[in-house]
Amino acid sequence: MSKLLERITVNPRQCGGRPCIRGMRIRVSDVLDLFAAGLTAEQILEELPDLEMEDLKAVFTYAARKLNHPVLVA
Repeated sequence: MSKLLERITVNPRQCGGRPCIRGMRIRVSDVLDLFAAGLTAEQILEELPDLEMEDLKAVFTYAARKLNHPVLVA
């Protein structure tokens, strides 16, 4: 699983420091937006031919990790 997360990069000089895929200017949020719009993995890979299926898996893994953290409420 850590290999998947290595596909997500954060560079303060690229896309405003937002998480991207393999140093490209394709943001994690862009891919999530395409899924939310109803595109299938195959359609996304067709629309963004630089991506690989492992990139899509990495996007979901990254998002799940970011959302699955405890929030302490006082």
